[in-house]
Amino acid sequence: MTAEATKAQPHELPEADLRRYTPEEVIANRWLPYKSARVLKDKCYRREVIHHGDGGRITFTALDIQRENERTAVVPLGVKRAA
Repeated sequence: MTAEATKAQPHELPEADLRRYTPEEVIANRWLPYKSARVLKDKCYRREVIHHGDGGRITFTALDIQRENERTAVVPLGVKRAA
């Protein structure tokens, strides 16, 4: 192997993957089915919702929001959920 092949390549992530959203932004954009930021924060404190606890602050990435929506999705009877 050459030195170029073994050198770590920087990961190029889209800016949206790096952005963190506050509970207020999540509620304002209706990305999760909660009516207030206070309810969402309480669920995060009880570890009922997927989130990040960056330095004691509750934040969400686009992936967190997607995973939480998938986790809480209601699947009609007779439809198999993807594994």
